[in-house]
Amino acid sequence: MSFFFGLVVGLVVGLGLIVAFVRSENGRSKLRSQLANTVAAFARMTVEDSKKILPPQFYPPWVVFSEKQKLTWLNQHLTKIWPYVNEAASELIKASVEPVLEQYRPIVLSSLKFSRFTLGTIAPQFTGISIIEGGESGITMELEMNWDGNPNIILGIKTRLGLSLPVQVKDLGFTGVFRLIFQPLVTEFPCFGAVCFSLRQKKKMDFTLKVIGGDISKIPGISDAIEGTIRDAIEDAITWPTRKVIPIIPGDYSYLELKPVGTLEVKLVQAKDLTNKDLIGKSDPFAELYIRPLRDRIKTSKTINNDLNPIWNEHYEFVVEDASTQHLVVKIFDDEGLQASELLGCAQVQLRELQPGKVKDVWLNLVKDLEVQRDNKSRGKVHLELLYFPFEMENVNPFAPSVSMTSLEKILKSGDGTEIADARRKDIIIRGVLSVTVISAEDLPSVDLMGKSDPFVILIMKKAGTRNQTRVVNDSLNPVWNQTFDFVVEDGLHEMLIAEVWDHDTFGKDYMGRCILTLTKVIVEGEYKDKFEVEGAKSGSLYLSLKWIPQPIYRDST
Repeated sequence: MSFFFGLVVGLVVGLGLIVAFVRSENGRSKLRSQLANTVAAFARMTVEDSKKILPPQFYPPWVVFSEKQKLTWLNQHLTKIWPYVNEAASELIKASVEPVLEQYRPIVLSSLKFSRFTLGTIAPQFTGISIIEGGESGITMELEMNWDGNPNIILGIKTRLGLSLPVQVKDLGFTGVFRLIFQPLVTEFPCFGAVCFSLRQKKKMDFTLKVIGGDISKIPGISDAIEGTIRDAIEDAITWPTRKVIPIIPGDYSYLELKPVGTLEVKLVQAKDLTNKDLIGKSDPFAELYIRPLRDRIKTSKTINNDLNPIWNEHYEFVVEDASTQHLVVKIFDDEGLQASELLGCAQVQLRELQPGKVKDVWLNLVKDLEVQRDNKSRGKVHLELLYFPFEMENVNPFAPSVSMTSLEKILKSGDGTEIADARRKDIIIRGVLSVTVISAEDLPSVDLMGKSDPFVILIMKKAGTRNQTRVVNDSLNPVWNQTFDFVVEDGLHEMLIAEVWDHDTFGKDYMGRCILTLTKVIVEGEYKDKFEVEGAKSGSLYLSLKWIPQPIYRDST
């Protein structure tokens, strides 16, 4: 009897243990499944998602989401192998920069070369790395680097007067981002055919120049000229989009080299409120424009003597290699004759801000330095019209990319509706009749003692010299004219309309201000009305309506 009782108890207890075990396993399985779902959800979280869950004050310092990884291991190994890297890198940089130095050589020098070039014993430190996958075409790596080195760099300089100057580059400090592109990806080891390297971004570059056995600052203009030459040469020799291609596996990698991708058309219209650098009279401004500061690519305007509000209305064309990173630089100088010209101000436009095939009209504030903004002093403004045309728009643009044309020529049609397909800028004559209606003005400054003015407007075609004048509206700061004038325009491409506002006086007239208009918009659109600020006046705007009646476009046979 006790045997059967023990058997029954054992079976009950065994079944109970089995049921408990099964339930426990099912519970653990359910918990594991829930945990797996939770981990998967966290894996899909973005930085923004995590910050929604944890406010900034509770965000753990050990939680870091960054594309850049620390490179302590790389810096340690680089320090060990630096003597070998120094030798190879010194030769490579010298071979890359020295030919460009000759291109930028100041006119006062007959020779500018390295007599010694080593990077020294201090290895650079890499502070971060970013990996940019380019799909099947390649992989891009960007390395951020700091370097306070002790290089041994000596420039051998010869002046036009026969004087030889050994100039040492000292106290070099550099911070920047280098870009390495491994392309194309292949199946053979090391899995890429070539490496392209370039300086993607120059954040800081400081150095001093010292004549061995003397002081270079005692030679007027030489120090600034050489320093500017070095900076421009480095920027153009190794700064993106310039890149050096190093083949790893034998093959043709010419398609990786720097090539033009489009053209930029620029109209330098005018500048205003420039700084006066002359003790007697006013500055004599001229402009330099470039995308790459190569000597043969820098465009220089004519000099406008004794004028702080110069009008140029000049056209230039530039080659673009990388519209996403390149920029147009404009520098305004005061012409000092035989002495070095003095910088009045500079500005730049990022090409990525331009819409391909569309004209952009911009006023740019001039600054002292494009890299370091040290003051907020007003240095005037410069007025530009810009048009970027990439070569891939060739299928929708009837103009060949190799043809040099202005912004107007690229988007104009002739009178019978056919595109100008083969015209060159110097051969084009755009003729027509410009009809200008002076509608009204508002908020003009008071000139008379009684707090009023007697305004009238003089319309001037700058190139042709023709002019017309409205009637005088007495005792009004908000005059209405509604007068229309027609001008025969022989060269609309290079013509400008100037609307001067004057105050009539019994014994003469007083100048109030002016509006300067190119004919770009009216020729393209045919007709438009707009409000224009009266430049040079304390206040005031002028309302004009313009209409263009085109005539046949002629090719100059000369």
